[in-house]
Amino acid sequence: MTDRLESLQQLAESQRGVITRRQAFGAGLTRDAIEARVNSGRWQRVYPGVFAMFSGEVGRAAVLWAAVLRAGPGATLSHQTAAELHGLTLKPSQLIHVTIPGDRRVEPVSGLVIHRSGRIQAARHPCQEPPRTRIEETVIDLTQVARTFDQALGWVCAACGGRRTTPGRLRDAMSKRAKLRFREALRLALADVADGAHTVLEHRYLRYVERAHGLPQAKRQARTVSGNRIEYRDVLYPKYQVAVETDGRLAHPLEARWSDLHRDNAAAAKGIITLRYSWSDVTLRPCHVAAEVGAVLSQRGWPGPLRYCGPACALRRT
Repeated sequence: MTDRLESLQQLAESQRGVITRRQAFGAGLTRDAIEARVNSGRWQRVYPGVFAMFSGEVGRAAVLWAAVLRAGPGATLSHQTAAELHGLTLKPSQLIHVTIPGDRRVEPVSGLVIHRSGRIQAARHPCQEPPRTRIEETVIDLTQVARTFDQALGWVCAACGGRRTTPGRLRDAMSKRAKLRFREALRLALADVADGAHTVLEHRYLRYVERAHGLPQAKRQARTVSGNRIEYRDVLYPKYQVAVETDGRLAHPLEARWSDLHRDNAAAAKGIITLRYSWSDVTLRPCHVAAEVGAVLSQRGWPGPLRYCGPACALRRT
């Protein structure tokens, strides 16, 4: 009995102190023995049939393990919860997302969102614990539950811009899905991400400002050296010494504003003009942004011309 309890303790340690009732039974504990430990406060019930073998706070890692164990064999953390573990988001979701094999059913559990998939075994990371979907599978799952394409693209940009995966790996993962929402749009967007458009706003600038209006092709994430610092410009037209910075933040912290000003001033000393555009500029007034960028490029020798992006292009009215 002692050996079995020691084995149970070792198992619990590998699961951040969490076990199932079935695992406790396997170590020789009875239902009454389990209840006695819970009632005395030595153990805590995290979910029905899942216990923490300690008193005190049940941390996030233990809660996630408990969710996987409650969902049963083959269960894998996925969607927003897997994104949290992969560092795609800094804000843990209140609901824990778990995917189970498609041929299984789980009774509803408060706080858990249960997804079902026939390919969860292939989507699961081979060694990371608690079990979670691979980064590429996580990103694609999130694009499929996104409310809009911009939200879907945001997950792609976060994963690739943070160097957690590559456009090529995402394309490979997409190819394994028979049904995929936004498939063609994502395929095109991944090509832009591969070219250096690392945020949704950079992608929008590329698509709806630069390409749509015939501006010259820029370098993206252009590496520059300022003193002893290496910096990257969102968009740089090196031939004409014009940089474009896009900023999707609603509020720009004061220290970040000063950093941007210092960088722009240093660039100006080298002859580079920096233009800055917000989310509303690029998304609501792309034609006006194109006209302004085009005008500055023309002053620097770009022969043009700008072209209309379509019948409703605002350049037709200027």
